Amino acid sequence: MTFETASHTVTHKLVDRATMHHELDALVHDLSVRHNTAKSNIAVHASGPNTFTLSLNGAANLDTASA
Repeated sequence: MTFETASHTVTHKLVDRATMHHELDALVHDLSVRHNTAKSNIAVHASGPNTFTLSLNGAANLDTASA
């Protein structure tokens, strides 16, 4: 997993597809807590085979986010 503070994104490669929903839910929760924003402000995109990128939607909390 990589975390980029400049763009406020997390990229995660899934090892076990059976745990995909659990892992993505946990990542969304962690990112929303880290940036003090609602889970609905987190976008999840498939960025490759078994790879997902999570990012803050729009400019939500970008100025107040802490890494």
